[in-house]
Amino acid sequence: MLLHGFFRSSAAFRLRIALNLKGLAYQNAFHHLRKGEQRAPDYLMLNPQGLVPTLETDGDGVITQSLAALEYLEEKYPDPPLLPASLADRARVRALALICVADIHPINNLRVLRYLRRDLDIDQARIDAWYGHWVMEGFRALETQLAGDRRTGLFIHGDQPGLADICLAPQYVNALSMKLDLAAFPTLGRIFDAALRIPAFERALPANQPDAEA
Repeated sequence: MLLHGFFRSSAAFRLRIALNLKGLAYQNAFHHLRKGEQRAPDYLMLNPQGLVPTLETDGDGVITQSLAALEYLEEKYPDPPLLPASLADRARVRALALICVADIHPINNLRVLRYLRRDLDIDQARIDAWYGHWVMEGFRALETQLAGDRRTGLFIHGDQPGLADICLAPQYVNALSMKLDLAAFPTLGRIFDAALRIPAFERALPANQPDAEA
């Protein structure tokens, strides 16, 4: 498989974690988002949105959304599982993952922040406030749901990492890079710390990618 990504892309980060957890071999193709390499004509033929990640599978074509790619990997390579066995528990994990994937990440993505700055002429201090607001909103919801649920274990669901942990980790890394005060989220911090003790997560960190920059 070939993973098109960028070291700072949260969505590509998710796929790196999943591929590592499942022990799947893959190659990287890097597209520098700040330089606009994702808008190159040959890449747009592969992914018309001009976004990363894009996963070129081994025989199943191209997948262009991180959550769709995660579900593909789960269905084709079910061991170790990223989703629990019961229907209700799978819905719980998906719902918690979507707080990160659908409610926090998209409105804090690079293209959104650039639009606020370049097209709407919003200053950096207000953009940073925007970023922090949506992280805190999502993290408060996650913390409340996880802290009071007996299904929360060492990880978001039980004692093995899964889909929701994969989606949380990149957003937590981003929050740390923005120097947000995360003291109000002890459950999230504990889960993130546990995740980083697993090589699959540690190897997937942005700083550990071949295209990483200071």
